[in-house]
Amino acid sequence: MAGVDEIVFHQVLGWHHFYDGSTNRVGLLSDGLLHAAELIALVAGFFLFADARRSGEYSPIHSWAGLFIGAGGFQVFDGIVDHKVLRLHQIRYGVNVIPYDIVWNAAGAVLLVIGFVLWRRARSPAAARAR
Repeated sequence: MAGVDEIVFHQVLGWHHFYDGSTNRVGLLSDGLLHAAELIALVAGFFLFADARRSGEYSPIHSWAGLFIGAGGFQVFDGIVDHKVLRLHQIRYGVNVIPYDIVWNAAGAVLLVIGFVLWRRARSPAAARAR
């Protein structure tokens, strides 16, 4: 989700940088650092995925649950902590941000709900027998 946020909202739409409290140059640097951290996490995730496949521990439903929980968790954390508590940036500037905040956090909550529903299904006795 960090990659989607960084590519779509930071680069393509140009609505904000990860840190907007300084110069444009610092904002671009903060975007680069966010992008580097996101790529490191992505590569680490692929190694964990490959290890789980190799060891026979891979579970598709657990993987999907983790994907949705991670994406939704990032989005809600970004919307509440980065946008409102730390005020690192807003979704957009020069507009009423409340509709953007509501949609951003609601979309994150939907992703979290999907992830937790999948996780609960994965933990069910029927899912355990199917593995």
